[in-house]
Amino acid sequence: MADNRGFLPGANCPLLNAFTNPGPSNSGEVPSLTGKDTSNNSTSLGAPSRRLWWLLVILNIFFLLVGQTAATLLGRFYYDQGGNSKWMSTLVQTIGFPLLFLALLYLPRSTTSTGSPSTHLLHLLLVYLVLGLIIAGDNLMYSYGLLYLPVSTYSLICASQLAFNSIFAYFLNSQKFTALIFNSVVLLTFSAALLGVNEDSDGSSNLSHKYYVLGFVLTLGASATYALILSLMQLSFDKVIKKETFSAVLDMQIYTAFVATCASLVGLFASGEWRGLQGEMEGFKSGKVSYILTLVGTAVSWQVASIGVVGLVFVVSSLFSNVISTLALPVVPVFAVIFFKDKMNGVMIVAMLIAIWGFASYMYQHYLDDLKVKNDAGENNGTDFTGV
Repeated sequence: MADNRGFLPGANCPLLNAFTNPGPSNSGEVPSLTGKDTSNNSTSLGAPSRRLWWLLVILNIFFLLVGQTAATLLGRFYYDQGGNSKWMSTLVQTIGFPLLFLALLYLPRSTTSTGSPSTHLLHLLLVYLVLGLIIAGDNLMYSYGLLYLPVSTYSLICASQLAFNSIFAYFLNSQKFTALIFNSVVLLTFSAALLGVNEDSDGSSNLSHKYYVLGFVLTLGASATYALILSLMQLSFDKVIKKETFSAVLDMQIYTAFVATCASLVGLFASGEWRGLQGEMEGFKSGKVSYILTLVGTAVSWQVASIGVVGLVFVVSSLFSNVISTLALPVVPVFAVIFFKDKMNGVMIVAMLIAIWGFASYMYQHYLDDLKVKNDAGENNGTDFTGV
């Protein structure tokens, strides 16, 4: 499964950047963890107290990290215990989308919008349909990758989506490509390349070279496709939806997930894999109940992670949400070593360190961007933020 499903970003989700409006800090506002103005958020949340604000932040961080890590590990557990349906593995990544409505119970919808009051329904449906179908194909590639690769290798390759995200955002969303971003792309590429030549010593000896290469290529392709999806979503918000509200983000997640779920169901039945599900459940090593709980737990975990990332965007900022979501990358390989006996040899450790270095370079660029915006806002109000 994907490192981050649905709308879950890597280190920078261009789609969600529209929901953070930089500006000067005002006394009495809730704290800012990213150097960005949170006045819009406090208004939307009814000006919560600092304690409530921190409670929401901590709760959403918990949702995101636990959901993302649990979903990936359960996906691998499904295969290890005898599961073999790639379409079922794809289906559970989005079928839990109705749980996203729970986000509305503790994060109210924003009542303001900076876009047009209405969007042509046909254009909106077309956006949801196209993106949903691409997401279904992307999830299928992730499912194959998780089948053919150890969890540790799979998770590290998923980090390459940051590099792809930079490239697509540059061409589709007119985002700048600085020296630090270029450094990040090169480092993440090197990290993925190291893993690509490491199949003989990373615990995948039970798989043929052909399947390892297939898993590597599909996971890399899925990471690139996911980055493309994020940029296309940003483009859709800019050109079609033209609204910058929490409800618009949530609607995009729900309806694209609905389309992806329908496509996965069609694939499950068209491929004939549905005929083997009964036997798959009966042959599941840990039992029928465990089989059902694994699938349900995977579906719920991905949606819990989705609620966490949307919540962080709404309460804090997209940048902070992106940082937290990427923290799971080094966490998953550790659990993979503990639960699935994946081997962490020298090459994989070096690849992980290079990936972390690339991630740090990527995030430092965004820190500089945020600091510049804050300083510019401070100059307009006679305040110096240089030392912040």
